[in-house]
Amino acid sequence: MPKEDNHKRIEKLRKQIEHHDLLYYKKAHPEISDYEYDQLKKELETLEETLSDRERKESPTERIGDDRLSEFASYKHRKPMYSIDNSYDKKELFEFDARLRRMLGDHDFEYVVEPKIDGVAVSLTYENGVFIRAVTRGNGTEGDDITSNVKTIRSLPLHLKGKDYPEIIEIRGEIYICEEEFQRINREREKEDLVLYANPRNLAAGTVKLLDPKEAAKRKLSIILYGIGYCHPTFFKRQQEVHEKFKKWGLPIHEQYWVVKGIEAVWEVIEELDRIKNNFDYGTDGAVVKLDELAFQDQVGMTSKAPRGMIAYKFAPEQAITILKSIIIQVGRTGVLTPVAELESVHLAGSTVSRATLHNEDEIKRKAIRIGSKVVIEKAGEIIPAVIESVKDQLWEKCEPYVFPTKCPACGTQAMRLPGEVAWKCPNVACPPQVRRRIEHFASRQAMDIENLGKAVVDQLVTNNLCEHVADLYLIKEEQLLGLERFAEKSARNLIQGIEESKKRPLWRLINGLGIADVGEQGSKDLARHFFSLESLMKAEEEDLMKVEGVGVVVAKSVKFFFNEPHNQEIIRRLIEYGINTKSDVVHRTHQVLQGKNFVITGTLPNYSRDEAKELIEQAGGHVSSSVSKKTDYVLAGDSPGSKLDKAKELKVKIISVEELKKLLA
Repeated sequence: MPKEDNHKRIEKLRKQIEHHDLLYYKKAHPEISDYEYDQLKKELETLEETLSDRERKESPTERIGDDRLSEFASYKHRKPMYSIDNSYDKKELFEFDARLRRMLGDHDFEYVVEPKIDGVAVSLTYENGVFIRAVTRGNGTEGDDITSNVKTIRSLPLHLKGKDYPEIIEIRGEIYICEEEFQRINREREKEDLVLYANPRNLAAGTVKLLDPKEAAKRKLSIILYGIGYCHPTFFKRQQEVHEKFKKWGLPIHEQYWVVKGIEAVWEVIEELDRIKNNFDYGTDGAVVKLDELAFQDQVGMTSKAPRGMIAYKFAPEQAITILKSIIIQVGRTGVLTPVAELESVHLAGSTVSRATLHNEDEIKRKAIRIGSKVVIEKAGEIIPAVIESVKDQLWEKCEPYVFPTKCPACGTQAMRLPGEVAWKCPNVACPPQVRRRIEHFASRQAMDIENLGKAVVDQLVTNNLCEHVADLYLIKEEQLLGLERFAEKSARNLIQGIEESKKRPLWRLINGLGIADVGEQGSKDLARHFFSLESLMKAEEEDLMKVEGVGVVVAKSVKFFFNEPHNQEIIRRLIEYGINTKSDVVHRTHQVLQGKNFVITGTLPNYSRDEAKELIEQAGGHVSSSVSKKTDYVLAGDSPGSKLDKAKELKVKIISVEELKKLLA
C-alpha cells in the first residue's frame, strides 16, 4: 500500500475506533461486536508499525477506553487500572509465553487461567476490612465513583470476614448480569413495548451508571473478584493466593480456575474452558492467562495500556454462513435509515436466525455486501446478529454490489446524509414510521407517561389515520377507539383518561417528549428549570441556551433547529391550544434559591423519600448527583449515611439535615 494511502487508512481507522469507543464505553450501546472491533484495532496496530513513536502517541491503540461520565464524581486509583491485551490466535498465545521466557529466563512458568467475564471492570477499596468505594476503570488513572450502585449487589460483603486482611486494598473484578436476569428484564420491557437490551454486558454497563441506586437495585447485578491493585502492606506472592484469600474473606470469586505449569497445559485448559463455557452463570468470552508469581508480573512491567504478565485469549464468536436474500431499510424516530439483512434461516448459538443488522452504508461498502450471495453472520450475545463479511466465491462474483437507497422507502422523500455522519436520514417529519416512533416516545414513561398507549395501540392509531403527530392524540374520541382491535368501552375510556391526565405533566416531560435530537431526560429538566416555560425556551438564542449547565454547542444548535422548523412550531401551537401544560410550576423567586448548587443525598431522610427530596432541590434550581466531589456544595444526610458522609468530611463539603434544607428553600 502506498504511504499516502496507508496514512489515509490509519486516519479512517482511528476515527472509526474512536466512534466505537464512545458507543461502547460511555453509551453502553455498541454498534459492532467485540470481534469486529478487535479486528479493526488489529489492522490499525499493524499499519502503525511503520510510524514513529510520536506519530503513534495519540492513537487509540496506545490508550485504553474511557468510561467516565460528567454526572459522576471521579476518583483516582491508588494504582493504575489497565486493560489486558487480547488475542484470538493460538500462535500469539505461545508467543506471549516465549516473550516472557526471553525476559525472565527459559523455563516453564506456572500460570493461573481464569474464565474471562464479559462484564464491566470495577475496582473496590476496602480499608481495615470495610468496603469504602467502587470505581470504574475510567481512563486507567481515574474512574467514576459508582459506590451507591455497587452496594446493591447482594453477594458483595460490606465487611470482609475474619481479621487477616491488609489495611488498605484495591480489589479488582467484573460486574455482570446473569442470563436469567437479563431475560427477565427484557421480558418486562417487551410487555411495556420498550426497546430490548442487546446483551447482558450492555445492560450491566448501563445499570452501574444509573443515577438512582433504587433503580439499579431492581436489576440484580452480580460481581466476580479476581485481582488486586494497590495493597498495603504487601500481602500476596502468587495469583492463586489472591483467589484463596478472597474466598476466605467472603468475596465472590470464579467458581472454577486452573493453576498449571507450561503454555501447553494452558492451551489444554483453554480448550476445556471452551467446552464448558456455557455452564457458568456469567457470559464467558475467553480465558485470562496470568503469571502466577506476582514478583514476575512486577518484573516484566507494563506497556502503555496493559500488563505484560497476562493476556486474554478470546474465543472466536459463534458464526454461520447463509444466503442474504434481501435488505430492508428501517426508519427510526429521528429519520435514520437502518439497513437490516433478510437471511435464509440458519441455526446459530441456540436459536434460528433470519435477520441480521448491517449498521449503515459505510459498513455495507466495507464488507462488500451483495444481495443473493453468501454472508458470514455472528451472534456473540446479540439479540439481532450482525453480518460480519461476505463470502467472496463464484456466487458473490455473479451478484451486483448493493446500492444504498437515497430515498426514504416509507414515504419516498429524498434522504440526506450530513457531512461527517454515517447515517442517511429522511427529513420528512410526516413519514409514517417516524410518526409511530415519535408518538411512542412522547407517550413513554420517560416523557408524558401516558398509560395504555403502547406500541400496538400506536400502530393502530397511525394505520387508521387517527394520529399523524403527537398533537392529534388530544383530539381522539372514545367512539373512534371502539372500532379498533381489542378496544372495549372500558379500555377506550382508560386510554382517553390517560391522554387527558398527561396534559398536567411537568414541563420537562413535555420537552423530553418532543424528541429534540441530543436532548434526553436530564437535559430536558435542565432546560425546564432555566427557562420556566416552553415559550421562553422556543425564543432562546444559541448563546442563551449555552448558559444552561450541560448544554454545549451541539445541543444548543439542535434545540434551535428544532424550534425553528415550521412543522414543529405548528405541532406546539396545537398542543398549547389543546391545554398542555407549558409552564414550570416553580416560580422565579424559588428557582433562584438553589440555582447552580450541587447536592448529594445520603442516608434515610425523615418524612421524605430520596425522590421527593430530589424533586424539592431540582424545583428550586439545584442539581442532585450520586457521588460527592469537589464540585458538591451540600450533602443532605439522613440516618445511616454511609461512605458519602466520610467523603464529604474529607473534602470539607457542608453537611445539612432536612430541616436545614427547608431553611435554604425558605
